[in-house]
Amino acid sequence: MRLEDFDNDEDKVIQDSLKQKTWNEIRTNDSWAIFKIMAEFVNGYETMGRIGPCVTIFGSARTLPEDPYYQLAENIAFKIGKAGYGVITGGGPGIMEAGNKGAHLGGGPSVGLNIVLPFEQHFNPYIDSDKNLNFDYFFVRKVMFVKYSQGFVVMPGGFGTMDELFEALTLIQTKKIAKFPIILVGTTFWTGLVDWIKTVLIEGEKTVSPEDLNLIKIVDSAEEVVTVLDNFYKKYNLKPNF
Repeated sequence: MRLEDFDNDEDKVIQDSLKQKTWNEIRTNDSWAIFKIMAEFVNGYETMGRIGPCVTIFGSARTLPEDPYYQLAENIAFKIGKAGYGVITGGGPGIMEAGNKGAHLGGGPSVGLNIVLPFEQHFNPYIDSDKNLNFDYFFVRKVMFVKYSQGFVVMPGGFGTMDELFEALTLIQTKKIAKFPIILVGTTFWTGLVDWIKTVLIEGEKTVSPEDLNLIKIVDSAEEVVTVLDNFYKKYNLKPNF
């Protein structure tokens, strides 16, 4: 079928992506993509390398300001800032906005790694003006999250939050990055997932080692988050992991 024969934009995007391209088109597109990817890495490294020790907060872009989890994320970020850490978020609305707002109010560095998306995402007003980065590529943005974080606080969220959580878990499990704290906030939200990992992945299919569950902690308050971070860095000297 021709592109104009499809009724909706989603089908048109799929059809266009399947269209055969000439070798010259492929080479040209890929060459420009390489330069764009390099530019995002260089800009990210130059900006993030000057910030210092930070904790990343992951969570849903759809969480509204009146939601208890939004308010909890703001309080967590505030206390993290007061404890001497910067805060990194995905730069958008929802939990990300709450994280940047708390960091801003707490006087700590407030970093936003924004991603260009067709919906949901737009940068929030609580990011420090010199620490607001925009990315077209998810994988470049993920590198910035894990390379410049000394801990991960994971609030309730959707597919993107799960992706970021398991990315951090995988990199720590495979020793590609150091064993930094991964803190899941919200017992009610996370218990079902953790139980599934234990009963299906560990006990049932044996695709995960029992000790891998020790990589995460579940808490319910801002005070517990800061306690986990402080206890960890009483044992290890806090320094940037780059």
